[in-house]
Amino acid sequence: MAAPLTLSVVIPVGPGETAWRELLQDLAKLTSDAEILLIAARGEVPLTPPPLPAGAPAPRWLEAPAGRARQQNAGAAAATGELLWFLHADSRVPPATLAAARAFAGRAALGYFELRFRDDGPALTRLNAFGARLRSRWLGLPFGDQGFLLPRRLFEALGGFDESLSAGEDHALVWTARKAGIPLAPLAAPIHSSARRYAERGWLCTTLRHGWLTIAQARRYAALAARRARPGAGRQP
Repeated sequence: MAAPLTLSVVIPVGPGETAWRELLQDLAKLTSDAEILLIAARGEVPLTPPPLPAGAPAPRWLEAPAGRARQQNAGAAAATGELLWFLHADSRVPPATLAAARAFAGRAALGYFELRFRDDGPALTRLNAFGARLRSRWLGLPFGDQGFLLPRRLFEALGGFDESLSAGEDHALVWTARKAGIPLAPLAAPIHSSARRYAERGWLCTTLRHGWLTIAQARRYAALAARRARPGAGRQP
């Protein structure tokens, strides 16, 4: 009988995305008690994964209705590991981050990593990474590009990602976790994210837009999480 899986990595893949191929090379260093789930939007043709080293977890393709919340929920529902790790397709994870994710097993918390930007965008994105660290540590608002990590039982008790949201499902999950009393756990290891949007749309315009969205979403999701946390409003961990 096969040993139970410890870690399930859930990666939603948007139309035309190919950066996940590089991410798989990083995740190839995981051992056999981990699984990797790639979730494509329904109707998209899954691409063939790149060759991986012998012994690396073989990625498995799934389909779900389009939308990051729906795709991540579908991946979590199909996962068999005790610990769920949600990664964006354009993330890169060094060995130290893999080790930190594995060491998180058994913790009843929502873990997240330090955001750093790759060199495919403006150098000023270093300021954005610093701002993300302050937002996460001081305000308790990590975002999904920091690689959410939490036990399956807590994710299910929170009701998963809110599929009614077209964006900001990660932000909403954090507010729900906070209202439910689940601690946020910063992990001292980096996740490298693409900075291409800052290059394509302009650093200042993109930074201001993200700042405005963060404030608007915080107001909305804090109120939504408070309603969900009331007795009789839904399951609680």
